[in-house]
This record gives sequence, C-alpha cells and structure tokens, in this order.
Amino acid sequence: MKKSVLYGGAAAIALSLGMAPGIAFAQDASAQDPEGEAAAAQGEGIGRIVVTATRRDTDLQTTAVAVSAIDRSLIEQSNVGDIGGLATFVPNFSAETITGFNAASFAMRGVGQNNIIVYFEPPVAVLVDDFVIPSVQTQLLDTFDVEQVEVLRGPQGTLFGKNTTGGAVTVRTIRPEMNVFGLDARVQAGSFGTASAKAALNIPLVDDMLALRIVGGLDSTDGYYRNGACYGPITGFVANPFQDSEGCLNGDRIGNTEVWSARAKLLFEPTDNISALFQYEFLRDRSGSVPSVNENDRFTGTTPFLTDLLNTGSPNPASDDPLDNAGITLRDDALLFAGRGQRIDVDGLYANIDFDFDIGTLTSVTGWRSQRSRLPNSYPGDAPLDVNGNPLSIFDATRDDDRETFQQELRFSTDFEGPFNAIVGAFYQTDDTDFCVSQILGFLDLTGGPLPFGNWNDTPYILCNAQEAESTAIFGEGTFEITPELTLTGGLRYTWEDKTWRGRQQAFIAELEGGFDLGISIDEALDASVYNFPANVIQVEDSASELTWRASLGYQATPDLFFYSTVSHGFKAGGFNDQIGGFAAFGADLDAFAEAAQATRPETADSFELGVKSELFDNRLRFNLTGFYVEYNDLQRQLNVPIEVNGSPNQVTIFVNAASAEVAGIEAELTAEPTDGLTLRGILGYQDASYGEYDAPNAGYDLSTSPLDRAPEWQWTLDGNYNFELNNDFELTFNGNVAYQSSSLFTQAIDDPLGNTFLNSRTLLNASITLSRTDEAYYVRLIGQNLSDERYRTASQNVAGLWLNSQFGPPRFFGVEVGFSLGE
Repeated sequence: MKKSVLYGGAAAIALSLGMAPGIAFAQDASAQDPEGEAAAAQGEGIGRIVVTATRRDTDLQTTAVAVSAIDRSLIEQSNVGDIGGLATFVPNFSAETITGFNAASFAMRGVGQNNIIVYFEPPVAVLVDDFVIPSVQTQLLDTFDVEQVEVLRGPQGTLFGKNTTGGAVTVRTIRPEMNVFGLDARVQAGSFGTASAKAALNIPLVDDMLALRIVGGLDSTDGYYRNGACYGPITGFVANPFQDSEGCLNGDRIGNTEVWSARAKLLFEPTDNISALFQYEFLRDRSGSVPSVNENDRFTGTTPFLTDLLNTGSPNPASDDPLDNAGITLRDDALLFAGRGQRIDVDGLYANIDFDFDIGTLTSVTGWRSQRSRLPNSYPGDAPLDVNGNPLSIFDATRDDDRETFQQELRFSTDFEGPFNAIVGAFYQTDDTDFCVSQILGFLDLTGGPLPFGNWNDTPYILCNAQEAESTAIFGEGTFEITPELTLTGGLRYTWEDKTWRGRQQAFIAELEGGFDLGISIDEALDASVYNFPANVIQVEDSASELTWRASLGYQATPDLFFYSTVSHGFKAGGFNDQIGGFAAFGADLDAFAEAAQATRPETADSFELGVKSELFDNRLRFNLTGFYVEYNDLQRQLNVPIEVNGSPNQVTIFVNAASAEVAGIEAELTAEPTDGLTLRGILGYQDASYGEYDAPNAGYDLSTSPLDRAPEWQWTLDGNYNFELNNDFELTFNGNVAYQSSSLFTQAIDDPLGNTFLNSRTLLNASITLSRTDEAYYVRLIGQNLSDERYRTASQNVAGLWLNSQFGPPRFFGVEVGFSLGE
C-alpha cells in the first residue's frame, strides 16, 4: 500500500466526519470542560479518559499520538487474567506466547518477538509504574491491581525511547488512598481446575500523609493439555508404562499453573508538594513446564528428521483434539528437574517520587528488580522411552538465568502559564544476566551411537553466557501553542548502549575446566556459569548510540474534532545470541565465529501517522482513526539453520540483521453509548507488511518473499456491555464480545518456505453475566470464554527441519467469580 494512498484514505474519512450532514457538533461537556465535570454531573455521555502518553496528564481525545487506553472498568468487564488478553481492545496489537514458554510475544505494526533469547530486547516495551520490565518471561502481568493500561503504537523515539521500534505498553497500578480503610477481594473457580483468590487491603496510617496498600493473589489450574502423544512402533524401544495399548501416553493433565504474587505499596505525602510511592514486588511461579504438541505432520516440505526416526507426528493420534496429544518427559535427572516445573522468582523495590514547584514537577523513578528463572521443557512434544525403559529425551533442556535490573530516571515537566511547556530528563538502566542452558540430545543415541563415557540421553551438554548491559539517555520534548487550536510538539532523545558479553560454547560437564575431568560435578545448570568456569570463555564488547526524535502537529478543528500528524524515528539496540548451539569451542580468532559471538547492528524505524479523534452526538460517540506507514531497517531476526554433527542432523541458531521492511495500515476505535447503561465498542486494525530485502547466510530461497512474522493482516473486535437496575439494591450486567484475528507467520524456515509455521486465523466468543449490589458491596459473575470451543495456535516453531511443535490457546471455559468490597 502506498503511503499517499493510505493517508488520502484516512484524511477522506476524517473530513467526512466533519462535513457529513446530520452530524451536529454539539458543545458537549467534555469539549467545554477539561475536567469533564459537567458530563459527570449529568451522568450522560462517555467518560473522559486521562492518559500519560506524553509523560503528563492529558485528555485522550486531544493527545497527538496513537494511543489506546483501557481503564479499570473495561479490564474488569473483559475477564482476562493478564495484560496480553487486553490486546483484543487495541488495533494492530497482537499478544501471543513464545513456543515452549509462558512468556509474552507482543507485536505491533509488523514487529514483535517470537523467541526466548534473553538478550533480545523486545521492540514492544512494557513499563509498570514507569519501570521497564526487560524480560518477556514476566511481562504477562496480572490485571487485578491495574488502574489503567495505555498502549502506544509506533516507535516512541523521545519519552519512552528504550528499544521501542514497535510501541510501548504502559501499566499503571492502583495507588493507596489516603484516609480510607478498604478491602477488595475476589475468588474464581472454573473449568480444568481453575481456582484463584485475590485481595487488596488499603490501610490509612497517618491522616493525609501515609497510606498502605497490600495486594496478593494465587492463580492455579490443572492445565488444559493431556499427556497423550502416540509413538511407534520404534525400532529398539520398549513399551512405555505410561502408554496404553495403542501406544499413546496415559492422558494425564499437564501444563498446570501455580502463581503467587503480591505488592506492598506505601504512599507518603508529607507536604502538599511531595508525593512518594514506595513498592515491593513479589512473585513466585511454580507452574508446570509448558507442554508442546508435536505437529510434524504439518510440514509441507521435507519430512522432518524426527518423523522418519521415531515414526511420530501423530500418525495414530489419541484424539482429533491437539490438546489431547501433547508430550512431555517430566524428567528430574540429568540437571533437568522438569518434574518440579518452571520456577520463577521475582523481587523488586521501586520508588516513584514527585516534587511539585511553582514552575513544574520533578519526577524521580528508581527501581531494582531481581528475576531467577528455571525453565525445563521437552521441546519436540515427544516422550518415548529408550531401550532401557528410561525416558528418552529427544531434546529436553532447561533454560536457567539470574537477572538483575536497576533503573533511574529523572525528568522535569514544566507548568508555565505561557504557550510553551516542556519535559526534559535523563534515563539510566543496568541489566545484568547470567544464563546457562543444559540440554539432553537423546536422539543422537539413535543415530551416532553413545559417547565414550555414557549415553547422550544421560549426559547433559551445557552452554553458558552472560551479559552486562548499560543504557543511558537524555531527552527533551517541548510543546508550543501556535494558536489556541494549533499545537506543535517536538522532541529529541540521545541514547548510549554499552554491552559486554561473555560466552562459552557447548561443553560436557567434564570439559568445564578446559581439559577433561570426569570428577567435576555440578548441582544445577547455572553452576556451570562463565563466572564459575572461565576456561574457553571469550569476551565481546558492543556499543551503539542513536539520536531519535518525534514531531507532531495537533489541530482542534471543532470542539468535537481533533486532527493530528506525527513523524518519529525509533531505535532498538543490537543484541547478542544466547543459544548459539555450536559444538566446537571458541577459538582465539573471533572472525571464525562472527555470526555466533558478535552482536547484531541496531534496528531502526521511521514512522509517519495521520489521525483524527472525534466525540459526537453530545459525547455519545467517540471515534478515532489513524493511518500509518513505517519503514524498518536492519531488522533483527533469529533463524534456525540445519547442520550435521558427526553425520547426524542438528541445528545452529543464528541471530542476524537481515531485513528492511515496510508496514502500512489503519487503526480505528469506536465507543458508543446510545442509551444509558449500554456501551458498545469496536476496534479495527489492518496492516500491509512486506520485506524490502532479506538475505541471510545459507538461505535456500529469497527470504523476502515470506510475510513478516507476527503481523496479522486483519484484527477486529465488537464488544457490548449492558447494565440495568433490577431494583434499588441490585443491578444486572451483560457483557459479550467477538474478536477476530487473521492468520500470521510465526517462525520462518531458512531452507524452504514450505517449512514456515503459521498461527491460524481465529474468531473467539466471550460473555459474562454479573449480578451486583448497586453500592458495589459484592457481586457474582458467570463467565464464558471461547464459547465456540475453537482450537487456535498461540505459538508454533519449525526447528531447522528436525521437528515442528506448537502451543494452543485455552478451550471453552466456564467459571464463576464472587467479589466483595468493604470500606469507608
């Protein structure tokens, strides 16, 4: 799609809103009164939404950027457990998971993340109370304690400038309330053993000065997968005691979840001009390993190696339902500890402090966050036994990391009486990661024979690396009112990124000290850290700097119509690979390992937007439309390259700059309240995404002929919420929505386009009925999700022609939730 055509279409729609006969430009309350007091007093019209997309409080409808806001009421109505589920209400925002992990795979406007590489910095940033969450493993935040989520689409080159070539998701949690004692709690029970309990306690400590909010919760399920993969006959294999007479596993539920989370928040306001929020974050995730479904039969190119070797790929599946055909070994030996499931520990300390002066506000955001992850899994979705009756790990591994992040941001927001105001600031972050992956390559026992000192299936092979990253930036953005209706905003950000990477290629435990010593023993994968065993470890430095910017023009054409245009330049730092997969030690000459041990170049994005925001029919209808065009250069990509090891098929993962791309599209959002109690919402996203050029080492075809990954062409949602009083004490609320997302590429094969994996299109139906007290003292809610019981992939990967494994979204879910609120 040409840029001029796209903008012309958006402008025509916008002008038609302003000129169409029969649409009256009423002087509605929200347009006249910035605080929206008149509308609130009348109880009519759509409520005003305040956003912080420009680092100051502004009205959504007069903010000259493409931003969607989801407030607490919509979060509660949507009945979603984490912020990924809110993508339904944001055009061109796709939220999936990464294959084999409960990790966020967020994408906007043609760029996203579909790999688990710990050093890959997501192009869609996630911030919680202004703290950047660097790890996708813990970005799927619970929605219980959330006040509002804002989704900024497109590169954020000024105020949210760290690595945001795609956009940013900013989460604001609920603050403590002064002089109020309150308790909010809810419990839920539902399908496949779902149970959760959450509560928030607000405690006033000192009148008008000190308040405490304590939030905690437990989420658990039995899992909706079955350990039911089928095998055989496989030459040399014994019968699996977990298999039935048809050769299928016993069908036990797998993929359970168990997550404990808490936040303690202390709000201190000693004077009228000082506000300090101190927080402690706690998370303990003891969920089961994420199951995979082997889908080798989906290959339309060369038959996967493991299909030939193991006669797998569901030739005789236990069920037509893929959720019944998952497979996992759950081995606790060989450093895997898979029977314990995944173990993720997060502890964080944060301080958000505002100092108000006559000329503006000084804000300090300080945070420290520690994350420990132990993530074992059986990636191919297979779980047969070897000839000795022991679990055969086709490819089992545990990805373990210890990560520590520190952030300090200072910014000053002016409050001048004249036509000019500005925000200036500085940002500093350190992010240090120690990583090891211990893997069992049991299939090599079937191809190349055992090792001299034991079977491949019993011998861990460990790859370790570590990174110390430092990011520093200064930024400023100013807004000038040319006239009362016309506003110009411009800003700059300069960023310095410095990274030190240390790595050691794959090695057996006996090789960790540089020789070969069978007496070396370790208790877990990270005991083999590059810091503990420095032999054969190399060190690589990388640094980059970039000037990014944004300029926008806003025009209040009428009290009901606001037009804007924005141009911006975004930047995402280069990164190192964490899973090189080579079998030879690094040599002194780094040239031989350029692809494996050096960082990619930075990724950049240049974006152009034209939009209109409107409030019509006495504030009964809100319609926002944006047209955009983005050019990406040096896109960072992960590719799995087939290789041979000792004559047996294997793979090496490369992380490269290989592509330029263009993405154009439209984004539409509509909210209507045609009558009191009825709210209708609709969103529409369209994107036309294509590579300009794309080449990589050992490519078997022109990679640019494939679509961009994580870029569904169409997305739309229709949502309705109807509330009415039964009597003076009770009210009933009906909510329902239908959401569609078209198919999209998830992973790209390097050797044959027929090996590409796709997420299928889907249409999901959700509904709820809530009976509540009119004073909000308590409620009972019946919940139904995926009512048509659709099967849809949330992740799918082809590992260099060895196997193809996928994850699926939850099946039909029914649940009941009870909540109550006590307080002054």
